[in-house]
Amino acid sequence: MKFKSLAAGLLTSVMLVTGAQAQEIQLEWWDFLGGGDGVRMKTLIEEFNAEHAGKIKINATTLEWGTPFYTKVQTSAAVGEGPDLMTYHLSRLPLGVEGGALSELTTEELAAAGLASGDFGAANWQAAQVDGKTYAVPFDIHAIVLYYNKDILGKAGLLDANGLPTGLDGVENFTAALAKVKEAGAEQGVSFQSAGDGTNWRIFYSLLGQQGGTFLDADGQFLSGDNLDKAATAVQTMADWVSGGYALSNVEYPASVAAFTGGKAAFHINGVWEVPTMTDLHAKGELFEWGAIELPMFFTQKATWADSHAFAIPANPNGDDPATRAAALQAIAWMNKHSTFWATAGHIPAYNAARETEEFKTMQPNATYSVLADNSVFDPSSPLAGVASPTYAAIGNFVFPAISGEMTAQEAVEGMRDDLQSQAY
Repeated sequence: MKFKSLAAGLLTSVMLVTGAQAQEIQLEWWDFLGGGDGVRMKTLIEEFNAEHAGKIKINATTLEWGTPFYTKVQTSAAVGEGPDLMTYHLSRLPLGVEGGALSELTTEELAAAGLASGDFGAANWQAAQVDGKTYAVPFDIHAIVLYYNKDILGKAGLLDANGLPTGLDGVENFTAALAKVKEAGAEQGVSFQSAGDGTNWRIFYSLLGQQGGTFLDADGQFLSGDNLDKAATAVQTMADWVSGGYALSNVEYPASVAAFTGGKAAFHINGVWEVPTMTDLHAKGELFEWGAIELPMFFTQKATWADSHAFAIPANPNGDDPATRAAALQAIAWMNKHSTFWATAGHIPAYNAARETEEFKTMQPNATYSVLADNSVFDPSSPLAGVASPTYAAIGNFVFPAISGEMTAQEAVEGMRDDLQSQAY
């Protein structure tokens, strides 16, 4: 009876929201979206508000990305002063749930808004769960991809008849390709942000996953058993790119992008969020012919690190207004059903139906690398993982020095394991 009453109440709230005579509901919205993401989200919000004029209005506030955003969410939720709706990284859910900052989203209220788990990929939806409960709705899948300079790869004989890279699978083959592009005139085989934590984590985690490795097991142990050796292999692979002269050490993010857009590096490993950068430069005639594909299969199986921008509702110790909560869920559903436009930022829509639209299927290079949605590996479900987490810090403290040749790969993974295990509880 409790679930039936809840569903009935939510249905009534949705009817109130969508009724012609309903008073306009003001939705307070927080996000952390800057750059091209911010521009596109602003457009979506304006379209939503226009379509729902007199019924629902989103009042958006953009806060600083990363730790500042999540700290503000945590402190505001504790006193019931958070927004009605906010963006969230799925990788941060375990920490948010542990801190009591997030409200559970029930199957019944999601259904009342027109959403169900089957609308999303299984791995993506699983990443929105903590202890079997749903705390967010995925909006996109953003992963790392391999950008490539078609001009250089063409000279190196590494393009097939469709203009796609060929012969890159396997560590040895990829290394041989790096040598070929240097022979064809590239100063660097591949550029990536080799300094710091973010990109290094994403590449490392992908390489670990491609070996069937597990970073955190079901017993809460980091890099247990032979996973430690697989982690060392992943780190050594990255370090070999540098020691072999195919990539540079200690490269900050902007410089890694500039090496590719400036024609110095034939390949570039980075997130899909740089697609607008490439697209805009090319449209202005300031960039060579380029493309982006799923990471090569360096080891035994396909796997690519991924995270998701998602929507969540903060916990409110003072209780939620049912109509406002229903309006927030309606906004979440609307955003997902219009997420093909969001994909122009390089992302892959999390909503299955959006990926099946003709518009997305012809969107390049997104459609080419969208296959990675089936091979995505999301961050471990742990308060110690996710954006701006202790795991990221450990990557910066151990993997970064190993890539730079300051410690061995084995020392790096052992140090990372011990550091994170000491923080586990």
